Amino acid sequence: MIMKPRILILMHYMELGGAESALLGLLQSMDPARVDVDMFIYDHRGELMRYVPTDKIHLLPELTAYKMIERPFMECVKSGHIGVALGRWLAKKTVDKSPVPAGKDNIRIYTRVADWVEHFVPKIQPDVEYDLAISFLMPHNYVVKKVWAKKKLGWIHTDYSTVHVDVKRELPVWSQLDYIASISKEAGEKFVETFPTLKYKIIPIENILSSRFIRQRAEEEVISLDSNPSTIKLLTIGRFSNPKKMEEIPMICRKIVDEGVDIKWYIIGYGSAEIEQEVRDNARREGVTDRVILLGKKENPYPYIKACDIYVQPSRYEGKSITVREAQILCKPVIVTNYPTASSQIQNGVDGIIVPMEVDACAQEMVEFIRDKEKQDRIETYLKEHDFGNEDEIEKVYKLVGA
Repeated sequence: MIMKPRILILMHYMELGGAESALLGLLQSMDPARVDVDMFIYDHRGELMRYVPTDKIHLLPELTAYKMIERPFMECVKSGHIGVALGRWLAKKTVDKSPVPAGKDNIRIYTRVADWVEHFVPKIQPDVEYDLAISFLMPHNYVVKKVWAKKKLGWIHTDYSTVHVDVKRELPVWSQLDYIASISKEAGEKFVETFPTLKYKIIPIENILSSRFIRQRAEEEVISLDSNPSTIKLLTIGRFSNPKKMEEIPMICRKIVDEGVDIKWYIIGYGSAEIEQEVRDNARREGVTDRVILLGKKENPYPYIKACDIYVQPSRYEGKSITVREAQILCKPVIVTNYPTASSQIQNGVDGIIVPMEVDACAQEMVEFIRDKEKQDRIETYLKEHDFGNEDEIEKVYKLVGA
């Protein structure tokens, strides 16, 4: 009897987010006739847990020490995991506190926590040697130090030109991986600019999305965003965070309305309370509180995508936006700002449009597109004729284990 290759996948939790959605696409594409897959999720929380396809993969039980890594500090202490608590405390005390360059996110604390906490958490499946172990979201210390596998892979989900990292501390971890999966050519190139010695480890594997699964979920609920047929309904989905640039939506909205275009701009998201409040404050200052509508956190955003007229991604940067592809799968015209990787995802004027980042120019080109119904219809027709799902990307994973 020929044994199927065994794969282990590591993930933090399953809250709403792009990486979590991408993981679901990966799991749903797995063929249990070709590979045996174990899934270790540190903390079984999050709205997307119920979508983990346990008919295709084996979900391992929690190990409480891992569960405590991102839980409230006092909960960690009260649970008796003093080592994990100590590791987190030491990480905060010893992390590099040098200023973060303007426009960059600081992810140094996450890797520093892993550096310390890895000493206080147990091995994962210590009696099993896997053919491939995948760490789906950084930090990748645990797949390096706590898993027995013939090959190890870590995933890149961000544009490394936009984050501030501790290269000296991160390089040894990345170096111990056999492969580094990049979700786009541009994301891989930016990563290599930060870690040039790791170029030979990069392999391209796009975020895997199932068109069937997304369309099925879009039918689970009927949503009506606005009953007025003349009102153009825009939708943006994402975390309230610096990369998503949602705080500028009210200003863009004001300028569009001033051009005589009737819109309502809906936002599904959660995250930074400070940035969410900034969106609300800007909407009040611009007088568009009735037009910029925050819908909060939605377990299933797909009926909202189906109900909108145009999907908008006004980001400062993206690795490769999953929600853009999801909107395309649901045949919605897409507007994205000209962030560095935009042209790798959108054929401008063919399957969406790319508009300038600056508020005035962004608003002006959005107005032109909203008024150009013929162009919208042409894009929608193109989307209907093309499948933006890509489940065949799973073959790249199978190739690593000879499946």
